[in-house]
Amino acid sequence: MVRAYVLLTVEVESVITALRRIPGVLRADAVTGPYDAIVYIEANDLGELTKKILHDIHNIDGVIDTTTAIVVEMEEK
Repeated sequence: MVRAYVLLTVEVESVITALRRIPGVLRADAVTGPYDAIVYIEANDLGELTKKILHDIHNIDGVIDTTTAIVVEMEEK
């Protein structure tokens, strides 16, 4: 399982509603700061994650740009 945070620059508020409808999106919130929204998403593998971002998220009308931060599992000492 691969999880990632996707930071978005968007034009319209309706993007959040559309993001929440995508399978695998665990959370989608509007935020303050340099980005307009943040999405917490999971996929079975990196290929599926890429497809969700490029095909599902980027095709939403109003999405301008995304930055993806893949969650890495750190070994606890």
